[in-house]
Amino acid sequence: MPFGAESLVLVIVIALLVLTTIIVILSRYRKCPSDKIMVIYGKVGSNEDGTSRSARCIHGGAAFIWPIFQAFEYMDLTPISISVDLTNALSRQNIRIDVPSRFTVGISTEEGVMQNAAERLLGLKLTDVQDLAKDIIFGQLRLIIATMDIEEINTDRDKFLEAVSGNVETELKKIGLRLINVNVTDINDESGYIVALGREAAAKAINDAKKSVAEADREGAIGEANANMDQRIKVSMANSEAVKGENDAKANIAASDAVRRELEAEAMRRAVSAEKIQAARAAQDAYAAEQAAELARAAREKATLEADIVIKAEIDKRQLEIAAEAQAEQTRRRARGEADAIFAKMEAEARGMEEILTKQAAGFERVVGAAGGNPSDAIRLIIADKLEEIVRIQVEAIKNIKIDKVTVWDSNGGAGKDGKTATANFLSGIMKSIPPMNEMFDMAGMELPEYLGKNKSSDDSVESDAIDTGAVSTKIGTDKA
Repeated sequence: MPFGAESLVLVIVIALLVLTTIIVILSRYRKCPSDKIMVIYGKVGSNEDGTSRSARCIHGGAAFIWPIFQAFEYMDLTPISISVDLTNALSRQNIRIDVPSRFTVGISTEEGVMQNAAERLLGLKLTDVQDLAKDIIFGQLRLIIATMDIEEINTDRDKFLEAVSGNVETELKKIGLRLINVNVTDINDESGYIVALGREAAAKAINDAKKSVAEADREGAIGEANANMDQRIKVSMANSEAVKGENDAKANIAASDAVRRELEAEAMRRAVSAEKIQAARAAQDAYAAEQAAELARAAREKATLEADIVIKAEIDKRQLEIAAEAQAEQTRRRARGEADAIFAKMEAEARGMEEILTKQAAGFERVVGAAGGNPSDAIRLIIADKLEEIVRIQVEAIKNIKIDKVTVWDSNGGAGKDGKTATANFLSGIMKSIPPMNEMFDMAGMELPEYLGKNKSSDDSVESDAIDTGAVSTKIGTDKA
């Protein structure tokens, strides 16, 4: 097969596939007639609350039916006539009555109610729908009749039909129906109560008619007599009114002439007075205009002077206020900056002091832990650690004193009260001014180790002092020589 023929076959196949697809799509696009409701069921989406929808109802439109996933059916909107022959219904007066009636219902196209019809009536036959509606109507009719008197049902048919329509339609909406019409043909009762009410009403109507005829005859006779009396009175009143009218006309003519002459005189007087008043008013207006012009001129000059002085003063005052506000703002900013700097410095020092004290407390806590939890032993450990520094400070106190260069003049020339010379007392005082190591250990609650020395007796101390004093005296005598 040549290449051109293969291409032609391929094009034809593709065209057939496209045409078939279009035909299938068009066959699944369904239009809903105006007298039906198209119910699409299957996978039709979800409600607003997230629950799956059972069906989607369309009235007077069209929709595409997805193959496999969806299907559709129609529900007829043709009205359904239901004959309801209610018998032996018990009224509020415990009287049983028969209420034969005919109801016309149909599937509702109201949103929500139409969904109820799709869920409860789809697929039912017409007789099944009639039976279901008849059961609901029977129950509601008995309920309404049980709450009403026979007089209300028989005489006030509008109230009865309104109650029936309201109750029945509310219940019919639950299955997707709406009430179109209610027609109550007749109402009967077994006891003849309604017939008696009819006879009573007829007798009352006849009596009312006779009474109306008698009253009409009486009103006719009274009306005729009143008409004759009114005629005679009105004729006499008309004659007297005619004479009175003639007299009034003559008096009115005379009064009119007098009023005319009076008005002419008054008009003349007012004209003369008006001329004089207008002349005086013109002069007064001229004087007032001149005075107003002078006052306006003086006010303008005063305003000019005040503007030159007051505006300049206001400008100077505003400049001073602006300068003062700027200076005050700078002072506030400088003070705020200094206060912030001082606060930051003090806060940093406080944080440093807090850190030092925290570290010291932590170190002391570790020393106490090393001393077995005994604070006294911990203090001894700290003093023992600082002993070298303490001794160094003591040595520094007398390090720069050169004993061999000290010259002492003893003016007493002999021993003192305790047998010591003044020179010996001087040197002994210098040495005693330094805290002895033994006392320092005693203050710390410690004992001096034996390898550093031990306490001597008082005699040894005196002898030592004498030896030291002699040696010093000898040294000093050497220096003198």
